[in-house]
Amino acid sequence: MKPFNTPLKIREISLPHRAVFGPMAGFTDAPARRLMAQHGAGFTVSEMVSSRALVYGDHKTVSLLKADPNGAPYGVQIFGEVPEIMGQAAAAVEQYAFDFLDINMGCPAPKIVSGGAGSKLMLDPDLCGRIVEQVKAHTSRPVTVKMRKGWDADHITAVECAIACEQAGAQLIAVHARTREQMYTPGIDPDIIAKVKAAVKVPVLGNGDIHTAEDAVEMMSRTGCDGVMIARGALGDPWLFERVNAAIEGLPAPKEPNLQARMNALRRQVEEMVEQKGEYTAMPQARAQTMHYMKGLKGAAALRRCCCTLSRLEDLDELIAAVFEEQRKAGQDPDDVREVPFP
Repeated sequence: MKPFNTPLKIREISLPHRAVFGPMAGFTDAPARRLMAQHGAGFTVSEMVSSRALVYGDHKTVSLLKADPNGAPYGVQIFGEVPEIMGQAAAAVEQYAFDFLDINMGCPAPKIVSGGAGSKLMLDPDLCGRIVEQVKAHTSRPVTVKMRKGWDADHITAVECAIACEQAGAQLIAVHARTREQMYTPGIDPDIIAKVKAAVKVPVLGNGDIHTAEDAVEMMSRTGCDGVMIARGALGDPWLFERVNAAIEGLPAPKEPNLQARMNALRRQVEEMVEQKGEYTAMPQARAQTMHYMKGLKGAAALRRCCCTLSRLEDLDELIAAVFEEQRKAGQDPDDVREVPFP
């Protein structure tokens, strides 16, 4: 694939790279976003927040939005099914520091779609357009949309929804190439991304099943999309952005991180979670984050079980010590010399 000569833009915002970090409830908090940006994510997005909660001034919801600058553009994602309330929510967050406002039209979670939001919106392209119109009318920031292929096999509506969103003022569209019915399996349908790309003039990002640099290049080559949105594939592996960016930009593949680098990233991410939320709140949330760092390690199954019991930051240090010991016994990563304390 030929490298691009111009940067990808969301209105006036130039992205540093074409691989971006997608939003995931319960995972894309500020420490995770900062980590991904440091490793080359072109932008990051908040965990989705309820438009109603924002309008009613829920302080817990607002806490999900706040972010310090992390080197990449940052978007706030809101969800809801009532255009007027979505517009009011957009107005309510104007006071906060962020770069663009993203509308969730893709979440498949039952508690979201049962209220008519998330991927349920894919059943009504006209409603999608009216939501974008209201949000755009109440924000000074660019408006983007994340959607799915459609609701089910009988309602493949991504093209119609994308056209409606573009006409209403959306300036970038990300397409997860599965229906809501499919959730996260089986494999994605790249052709729907290609159809959306052909139907609109704004930038289109492809999303779903990107776990390697080759996956990203293949998606862009096959669909003509302008970039890729990576979510689950980057958990525990923020270096995936470095590999994908190098492949897209025609640069040599970067060196793989050693075990020390992986554990340093894990330790710092969880440490920041504790700093921001307190140990009592952060450590149960850190269990799922930590599990992803066990991918590919010797003794991973037993190590994941240890992840499930984390309750204090010192528990994490014990887990990391166990990681090094398991790899040492298996003769893995012989060049690693463990650094204590952590940088």
